[in-house]
Amino acid sequence: MNYNSKSNNRILFILTLLPGMLMAFISQQGEKVPWKRVLDQPQEWYGSGEAVRIGDNMLLHQKDNGGWYKNIDMSVNLTEEGRKALKDAQSETIGTTIDNDATFIQTEFLAKVYGETGQARFGEAVLKALDYIMEAQYDNGGWPQYYPIREGYYEHITFNDGAMIQAMELLRDVAKGKQPYDFVDAARKERAQHAIGKGLEMILAAQIEVDGQLTAWCAQHNKDDLRPAKGRAYELPSISGGESVGIVRYLMSLENPDDEVIRAIESAVAWFEEVKLEGIKVERKEDPSLPRGYDRVVVEDENAGPLWARFYEIGTNKPMFVGRDGVVRYRLAEIEHERRVGYSYLGPYAESLLEKEYPEWRISRGN
Repeated sequence: MNYNSKSNNRILFILTLLPGMLMAFISQQGEKVPWKRVLDQPQEWYGSGEAVRIGDNMLLHQKDNGGWYKNIDMSVNLTEEGRKALKDAQSETIGTTIDNDATFIQTEFLAKVYGETGQARFGEAVLKALDYIMEAQYDNGGWPQYYPIREGYYEHITFNDGAMIQAMELLRDVAKGKQPYDFVDAARKERAQHAIGKGLEMILAAQIEVDGQLTAWCAQHNKDDLRPAKGRAYELPSISGGESVGIVRYLMSLENPDDEVIRAIESAVAWFEEVKLEGIKVERKEDPSLPRGYDRVVVEDENAGPLWARFYEIGTNKPMFVGRDGVVRYRLAEIEHERRVGYSYLGPYAESLLEKEYPEWRISRGN
């Protein structure tokens, strides 16, 4: 068949649009937005039917106190029976938490959907979630892992997995009226500002001091006296080479930091410099005889970048390797295989902080 140039151009134009049109159709069907990427979509997507569907799922999962349970994919299609079961369980609040990004993901997602659709139920759910987060805060400024409080390590003030710092960052955005929280009322903004002020006081008070020198923080601190506290059997009181990085980043993000904040940052950075591990790297070693088919081993490598231990012994700064038996050992090879390959004990946690972010922060302050 013969086509004139105008027809050819029209066909080419349609063909160039087809991939995007197909992707939009698939996204509407919920097949191209996995749960781990629900916060990474273009702004306009949050006004789509698929975003509204996921948002309505979140509303069903939201508990009466405003929080959510963790480790649940809320993007899946629900049956009528499933929706009814979730509705019936909304009064069950014992597992609501800020662990593993729970509550933070849903709050931000629903705020984005409300911003694009203006549908009141989503905005109301966000306000309910903010009330939950602020109510969960201890009077001293810290946040527990679970609220309502669960006995055990769950009640400690939790920096582990970024829990408390995420609460601080979210509430700071609320207090500033930053999108997608620009619709939040003045009373909640004021309350959020007070909450992050108390949180900062707690962070500064909890920084671990050894022989008169400030170091960094533990992954969790006692809710009453702020001492470093034990988490799970293999998470003993220690100085964290991992979670402390997020705390320092938060402190560096503060506008017009006072002398106490600056001292906390400078002291933590000096500690990170002191305890960095050089000349070694962690390798994956294939071994079919092991349960997972491989092992993790520490080997010497003079060209390797710096590493930090997840746990440092308070007072000695020795890297700690603790298995499920709760016994402190000083070599990764000495703990059980399951923990060696199932948990991160060594990593380049503070590399970017020391090589890029901290120097840029000093320059921004005119140093």
